[in-house]
Amino acid sequence: MVDFLLANDIARWLFLGVVFASVMMIAFTIIGSMSRRSAVRAELRTMAEGGGGHVARLSQEKETAWNRLADRIERAGLNLTDTKSDKVRDKLVAAGFDSPAAPRMFTLIRLALIFALPGVFVLLTLAGGSQMSFLKMYIYGAVLALAGLYLPNLFVTARADRRREQITNGFPDCLDLLLVCVEAGLSLEAALDRVGREMIESHPLVARILSTTTLQLRAGAQRDAALRSMGEISGVDEIKSFATLLIQSDKLGTSMASTLRVYSAEMREKRRMRAEEKAHRLPVIISIPLVVNMLPTMIGVLMLPAVVRVVRTLIPALTGG
Repeated sequence: MVDFLLANDIARWLFLGVVFASVMMIAFTIIGSMSRRSAVRAELRTMAEGGGGHVARLSQEKETAWNRLADRIERAGLNLTDTKSDKVRDKLVAAGFDSPAAPRMFTLIRLALIFALPGVFVLLTLAGGSQMSFLKMYIYGAVLALAGLYLPNLFVTARADRRREQITNGFPDCLDLLLVCVEAGLSLEAALDRVGREMIESHPLVARILSTTTLQLRAGAQRDAALRSMGEISGVDEIKSFATLLIQSDKLGTSMASTLRVYSAEMREKRRMRAEEKAHRLPVIISIPLVVNMLPTMIGVLMLPAVVRVVRTLIPALTGG
């Protein structure tokens, strides 16, 4: 492969271009992730200082830019509406993409990868000068097209799982702080606002969910609607159950502090059980490399003296040597 790249100028330049594009994509992804995290912290910090209107304006400008891009593509004649738009939207919201244009951009990325991956493969094959039958090229192109169709789904699912895990791990701390605030005499709205400002550095995702709920309550939304929206935005079953519990507690007039105390104890117990489950899973995971790598070596060490004795003594005796 190296000799071919050194001999062929087109393949060498194409390979360098692919390497350059890959490095740039990785760099932009890292920078974008860091900037989004810092932007979330800055927005939450601004909101903690009373600048909720500035946060809403920033998010509105961002969503408007995505909407303009999606509208231009659809006006060009490409329909980006998915047949299962509700499921796609729920999946993207669980992954943290809450923009109204996110489902359409997700469909656009999938369509682009369907044609981009086979196109890059064909260009590399033609630039390399290697002979390939039409059937083999068709099979490879079909496999790459399927990969381009399902890779965004895998990325969104993995991102949603990581986000759900971070929210689940940070929510027991949130419940403890809410319990302290409610027992100190704060209302639910004030407690959510206070905890959201306190958890900006430790658990920014949980802080953003709480701050969004606080803004909805301040905007005039009903308490049960805002709490249900908090559960839907998080995408975590524990938070949905917590929202339902708060709604029922508010309607029935029970003590909010006792409700938070019981649910906080349950969440801490669930987090401890998840940690124990991961710890108990380690011996099974470790046994796989142990069997694959060490067991053949141990069998070889134990059997080698017997094999040497058979070759030196038993085989010559049987053959009359």
